[in-house]
Amino acid sequence: MGYYFIAFGVALAAALALTPVARRLALRLNAVDVPEDRKVHEKVTPTLGGLALYAAMMLGIGVYVVIADKKVTADLLGVVIGATVILIFGAIDDIHGLSPLPKLFGQILGAGVLVIMGVQIQNIHFPGTAVVSLSPELSVVVSLLWVVAFINIINLIDGLDGLAAGITCITAFSMFYYTTQTGVGGAFVDAALISIVMAGATLGFLRYNFNPASIFMGDSGSMLLGFLLGAVTIQGVLKSIAAVALVVPLMALAIPILDTGMAIIRRLRRGQSITHADKEHIHHRLLNMGHSQRQAVLLLYFWTALLCGTSLALKFKANNKVLWITLGLAIVGFALTALPPIIRGENGRGGRHRAARAGRRATKCEEAEGA
Repeated sequence: MGYYFIAFGVALAAALALTPVARRLALRLNAVDVPEDRKVHEKVTPTLGGLALYAAMMLGIGVYVVIADKKVTADLLGVVIGATVILIFGAIDDIHGLSPLPKLFGQILGAGVLVIMGVQIQNIHFPGTAVVSLSPELSVVVSLLWVVAFINIINLIDGLDGLAAGITCITAFSMFYYTTQTGVGGAFVDAALISIVMAGATLGFLRYNFNPASIFMGDSGSMLLGFLLGAVTIQGVLKSIAAVALVVPLMALAIPILDTGMAIIRRLRRGQSITHADKEHIHHRLLNMGHSQRQAVLLLYFWTALLCGTSLALKFKANNKVLWITLGLAIVGFALTALPPIIRGENGRGGRHRAARAGRRATKCEEAEGA
């Protein structure tokens, strides 16, 4: 276990050291996000934060492999190669911009490498049913769809300073705990390693990405984190045949999953492309309620942590006491979400004016939103 925390420390320190380097590189390459009416930030901000995240995680993995004398498995190699492919396409998008189709091609290519190297969903156990074994062909298709979906889920939630990085950090910690408590050897070790270096890298990156952000992760970062979460959930969770296995990643990432699903339904009902940008994501709605960026992000951190804790409780400590605690925390979360604007009088005229101003500003650039 100590080796995992060394890898965590390396990834954390590397992210702290390398993020300013990525920022300078982004400025030199003119990879910047320029403020406009449809964006939240008010100053030119460099992107390419994904480069620092990638380098920090690779260093953490490399140190672990050396000090733990770990054999590099096909699964781990597939994750590294696939992550490199995703990073390249994301970086090109940050610098030059990509239309949805080439970006989707890059996502499928990265996910395809992962699947070819053996990271596949072979069985699904829905609660209350028997284990469903997938044919080799169906396993490939389902695995590809799973990973590409996770890439776009994180890409879409990356709408406020520190939001995607923080949600990923919390989820990565929960995935690390799950994998170390559930499985031994093979894919579980790889999943635990990827989870802990992802937690370290995102935590270090938040030093520069939390509001007011001095750098954005860009698509190079959001697509990379979504890819790695997709890989981890297959390796460390869905390889388990426990009935609760499918519930764990779905609950842990319920907020971005729900937000993505609502966005797709909303756009389809309006006859719009699913890549069409709008101002109605969950974080936008919190801003429209009168919360500041920091308050909105911290509230979404709280809900993510609560959902992650609940998913782990279902696996390890499900009982009435836990359910009551969860209910109590949910009530507290609702109060924190809804009451501050009411207490400040945000439901009155001043609140409506503030919400209107927030609504005009409350959107991140989504022209390259996941296909």
